[in-house]
Amino acid sequence: MSLTARFEAALAGAARPIGLAVSGGSDSLSLLYLASEAGLGELTCATVNHGLRAEALAETALVARACAELGVAHEVLDWRWDGAGNLQAEARAGRYRALADWAKRRGVGTVLIGHTADDVAETFLMRMARGSGLKGLAQMQGQWQAEGVGWARPLLAMSRAELRAYLRARGQDWAEDRSNTELKYDRVKMRQALADAGLSSARIAQTAARLAQADAALEEMARHAAQQVAQLEGRNIVICGDALAALPEEITHRLMSAWTGWQGQSAYPPRRAALAAALARALNGQDSTLNGCALLAHRGRVIVAREAAAVAGLQAQGEAWDGLSLAGERPSDVELRALGAEGLAAVKDWRAQGLPRAALLATPALWQGARLFAAPSLGFGGAFKLNFKVPAPYLSD
Repeated sequence: MSLTARFEAALAGAARPIGLAVSGGSDSLSLLYLASEAGLGELTCATVNHGLRAEALAETALVARACAELGVAHEVLDWRWDGAGNLQAEARAGRYRALADWAKRRGVGTVLIGHTADDVAETFLMRMARGSGLKGLAQMQGQWQAEGVGWARPLLAMSRAELRAYLRARGQDWAEDRSNTELKYDRVKMRQALADAGLSSARIAQTAARLAQADAALEEMARHAAQQVAQLEGRNIVICGDALAALPEEITHRLMSAWTGWQGQSAYPPRRAALAAALARALNGQDSTLNGCALLAHRGRVIVAREAAAVAGLQAQGEAWDGLSLAGERPSDVELRALGAEGLAAVKDWRAQGLPRAALLATPALWQGARLFAAPSLGFGGAFKLNFKVPAPYLSD
């Protein structure tokens, strides 16, 4: 099967129109040329300039020329690092945010990313070196949804070598990023390790693909288990302790990792060891906090709640507050913020909810100045519905 046919097969079901993320390297330029050959309809292309290398302007110009020759609309998206956090992690997150905003502005249905089988193999080794579990070692997704946009990686079954051969056959040059040879980067170290050991990227990618199948099966088991052991009450996830403890360790970790990450409004879930220790304490009747959430032991249950200290003083941004909003009629001078100790004291029968005090302090409430107007989680002050920006994992359709 030709590269173009393999490319088309990998995009089955991807929403149109198609957008391309092209940096000027061999992988992403192959993406551009294969997309133009595949007859995917009107294409649009974006290049993210991180402003970190002098060569970036020449690379964007290379992409612009290629797009002009192919009749593909091209746009440069500028992203700048503010100096906070890890540079590579921040650049990656910033790149995806910029592409998502561009895609929504241009009406793009699916953005194509140029990750290859070599990327799969390198990522596999990097995560194995960090002690990742099955989920981390499984092959990266071929298609997924995020930030209101569809994403796809149609080159995952193709090697960098065959893509470069494809470009050479077209007489097409590509840009070489000098950082790809700097051994201070983990990915470059793994690339070198693959070459030194004579390991096949294709074989490692096949292993990662099999692990992805196993991961999908465990995800289905986790979804089923969640319905049996937990329920969402307001913004609290309430879990039967005995039922949770009886689950296989991998399923328990998947559920608790997703739930604590969601409740804590964190881009990254707690470390496995820290989460396991906190859960063990909760099952033993002791409360814990981690990553912006609280694990509370209450009447044989484990409650995953928002940590009160994480939202103390947090003000609403428009209609949204701490990842959620409230639907319902209210006066214009009413503000959304945490219930807190003062609000809880105003609800005389709060114990009737059957939840501990610590699980209610961070729940959303409507305030009219210093007066509690409504506390929807406690059925106080009128009918309001909680709408979450991100649905609770495993507990929402």
